[in-house]
Amino acid sequence: MLFRTAPLRYLSLLAGCWLLVFTLTRLVLLVASGAEAEPGPGSLLEVLLGGLLYDTGFLACALLPLACGLFCCPARFWAWRGFRGLLGGLLAFSLYLMLFGALAEWLFWDEFGVRFNFIAVDYLVYSTEVISNILESYPVWPLLGALALLTGLLLFVLRRPLRRVSQQPPASLRQRGLALGLLLGLALLAVTGLDQNWPRTGFHNLYQQELASNGPWQLFAAFRNNELDYARFYPTLPAGEVARLLRAELAEPGVRFTGRQPLDLRRQIDNPGTFRPLNIVLVTVESLSAHYLGRGLTPNLDQLRPQSRYFSNLYATGTRTDRGLEAITLSVPPTPGRSIVKRLGRESGFASLGQQLVARGYDSVFLYGGRGYFDNMNAFFSGNGYRIVDQTSTAEADIHFRNAWGMADEDLYRLALREADADWQQQRPFLLQLMTTSNHRPYTYPEQRIDIPSGTGRHGAVKYSDWALGQFLAEARQKPWFSQTLFVIVADHCAGSAGREDLPVANYHIPLFIYAPGLIRPGDEAGLASQIDLAPTLLGLLNLDYVSSFFGRNLLQDSGLPPRALVANYQHLGLFDGQDLAILSPGRAPRRHEQALGRSLEQPAGLQDPLVRRDIAWYQAASHAYGHHLLDWAPPPPGPATDAAR
Repeated sequence: MLFRTAPLRYLSLLAGCWLLVFTLTRLVLLVASGAEAEPGPGSLLEVLLGGLLYDTGFLACALLPLACGLFCCPARFWAWRGFRGLLGGLLAFSLYLMLFGALAEWLFWDEFGVRFNFIAVDYLVYSTEVISNILESYPVWPLLGALALLTGLLLFVLRRPLRRVSQQPPASLRQRGLALGLLLGLALLAVTGLDQNWPRTGFHNLYQQELASNGPWQLFAAFRNNELDYARFYPTLPAGEVARLLRAELAEPGVRFTGRQPLDLRRQIDNPGTFRPLNIVLVTVESLSAHYLGRGLTPNLDQLRPQSRYFSNLYATGTRTDRGLEAITLSVPPTPGRSIVKRLGRESGFASLGQQLVARGYDSVFLYGGRGYFDNMNAFFSGNGYRIVDQTSTAEADIHFRNAWGMADEDLYRLALREADADWQQQRPFLLQLMTTSNHRPYTYPEQRIDIPSGTGRHGAVKYSDWALGQFLAEARQKPWFSQTLFVIVADHCAGSAGREDLPVANYHIPLFIYAPGLIRPGDEAGLASQIDLAPTLLGLLNLDYVSSFFGRNLLQDSGLPPRALVANYQHLGLFDGQDLAILSPGRAPRRHEQALGRSLEQPAGLQDPLVRRDIAWYQAASHAYGHHLLDWAPPPPGPATDAAR
C-alpha cells in the first residue's frame, strides 16, 4: 500500500502538523476578531473548509521538494540511524517554523487586522527597520524561548509516530512515481486553480475573507501580484464617457483643459491674483487619525484649530505611508497594486508638488525621520524635484533619540528649522515636506516630555507627536520667515484600518490644518475632501498659475463640484460621496454601501449606478494617466511669474 511506505508516512506526519497549526491559528484569529467577524455556525464551517482548501494547496507546493528528496533516497537510508536522526531534526525544525509562523500571523493580525499581504512583503524587504521594530516592541527572546520549549514538548509527543515511520518499508519504484505524480498534480492544480480572489467573492465580511485563506499562501501571492492591470481586473467604461464624467468633476473656475486625447486631463489652472512665493512647511504626521483630536491627547493641535483653516471632513486615500505620500505629492488616486512611490523604475519624472515649486525658484526638500530607502522614498522624492534630508544624511550630534523607525520628531523639527533658516538667508522660498515617525510602534520617545511613559502604547506616541509639533511651532514663531510661511499639518493615514468591511470609511478620516496667521483666514471647512486635494489647494493659496496633471481640487475655491473622497487599499477602490460608498474589486461586480459611516449596508450595484460610474471614471482615468505618462512633468515656458520667483 502506498500510504504505508516510510516516505509518505513521514510526509503525512509533517502535513498533519501543519494543518493542525493552520486550523488552530485560524480559530485563534477568529476569536480575536470578536463579533465583527460574525462567526455564525454556517460561516464558521465555510471559513474552515475554505481555509482547508488553501492550506492543502500551500502544503502540496511546499512539500513537493522534500517529497522528491525522500522518494529518491536509496532504501538502505531508512535503516540508517543517522538518517532517522536527520528526519527527527527536520521535524523539529518544521515544528518550530510553523509555530513561529503562527506567532508572526498573530502579531501581524493584531497590527493590521489581515493576514500576510503586501505589507508583510515590505517587512521582508526592509528587514533592518522591521527587525529593530520587533525587538523594541515585543519580548522577542522570551517568545522565541517559549516556542523552543513548545517545540520540544511536541517532539516528545510525536516520538512514537516518528519511530513508526522508520518501521515502514521504503517505497518501490512504482510507488515513488505514483506518489510524486499525485503530489505534483495536486501542486499544479493549486497553482493554476486556486484563485486568491475566491474568498473575496465568497464572503462579504473582511475578517472571514482573510481567515478563509492561508497566510503563507497570501505572502507568496503578494510577491507575485504587486501591481494590478486596471483594464484587466476592473470594470471599465468607454473612454469618451470617462472623459465626460471626469472633466465635469474637475471643471473648477478658471480651468482650461489642454489635453488632446479624451483621457488626457491635463489643464491650465489660472488662479486669481498675483503669485506670492510664500514658504510652505508641510508636516505629514504618522498615523494621526482624526478621532485622536479633542480627547486630551493633542492639546497643541486642539489649541491650533481655532487659529487655522481646519478641514474636518478629509479622508486619506490609503492605509500606508507610501499611499499618503503619493496622494499628497502627486495628487493622484491610488492605482491598484503598489503605490507609485514603490514602483521601481517608474517612480520618478512626475509633475509633483515639489517639482511645480522648484520650477518657480523654490527649494523643495523632503525631510524624513527615518532612513529614506525605506518604502523607496529617497528614490521617489529625489526623482520628482526634491532634495533629501533623512537619518542617514544627518550628523549623529543632531540625533538625540532614535528607535527602529528613526529619530524622534523633535530632532526632525530641529533639522527643519535649520533648513528653513538657511533658505531664508539665501532669500529663497522653500517647501519643506516632513514625514514623522514617532507615532509608530514601538511608540518610544524621549522621557520627561509628556505624562505618559515612553513605550507604553499608541496614546503616548500621539501625545508626544503633538508635544513635539507644539514645540516646533513655538520656535518657528520666533523666526523671521514665520510671517511668510504656510504651516500645513496632515496625516499620512489613520492609526488602524482594520474592520469587517473591505473599506471601512471611518478608518480613513484624518485631520488637515493650514495655519498661517495674517495670510489665511481661520475657520472650519466641513465639505467632503480627499487627501489628493492638498497640492492644488496649496498652489491656489500661492495664486500660482500652472499646467496641472493633478486629480485634486482647490478646497478653498467655491467650485460647486460634486463631493467625493477616494479611499482604497491595494485591491479595493472606493468612492465616497459623503453618504454612500461604491467599491470596485478585481473579478467582482461593483458594490454599494448605503450610509457608509453608519449601518453601511452592502448591496450589488450595476454599471448604470451613477455612483459606480463615478467610481470607475476616477480610477480608470488615473490608471490610464499613469500607464500613458500623462502624469509626467513638463517644464513651464519662461514667463513673468517664473522669472519673478527667481
